[in-house]
Amino acid sequence: MSFPSPNFTERRGGLRPEFIVIHYTGMASCAAARERLCLPEAEVSAHWLISESGATEALVAEEMRAWHAGAGSWRGLSDMNSRSIGIELANPAIHPFPEPQMAALEDLLRGIMTRWQIGPEGVIAHSDMAPGRKIDPGPRFDWLRLARQGLALWPTPVAGASAADFDAAALAFGYPADVPAEDRLAAFRLRFRPWATGPADETDAALALGLQRPASFST
Repeated sequence: MSFPSPNFTERRGGLRPEFIVIHYTGMASCAAARERLCLPEAEVSAHWLISESGATEALVAEEMRAWHAGAGSWRGLSDMNSRSIGIELANPAIHPFPEPQMAALEDLLRGIMTRWQIGPEGVIAHSDMAPGRKIDPGPRFDWLRLARQGLALWPTPVAGASAADFDAAALAFGYPADVPAEDRLAAFRLRFRPWATGPADETDAALALGLQRPASFST
């Protein structure tokens, strides 16, 4: 199988994929995104690209280190490019993700998670690992849909939580410690409360604490 993007290296230090990072392209078309992800001078790539119609293309072999994550960390781990598989969803960042694209993503996630033995806790947003720098896949991405199928985590809210509990719970879940607290809150809300505003409140804390005992959905 040939892979069209030249933008990759070997994974460093013998690392293997333990996370899957979901992105959106933020470009006008899938064709434009594909061109950029395969352009040597762009120095950016991903392992997979999914069009809005659900067409799925492998750009870099999963065994290789694609250049999709950039600076950031998760659970105190850096060099996320060496630790993850990157999936780009063709979306200009202005509308929801179409049904064919979401269905294709779900199929792809199942395969990757099986191949690399990655659990739902290992499926994260680009914004999760790079708060304040990245916002993809953004507020319109349906994380709850993935969680209902065991493809991501969703919290069971903890009763009686105080707003003061939020930041420690967010850090315990995996959000980076080396960014401002307001950036952690913004990244958390992009995924779990996308239209919330203002300072961290009891609902944020209840959800963040609830990530220690994720919701279980019958299938």
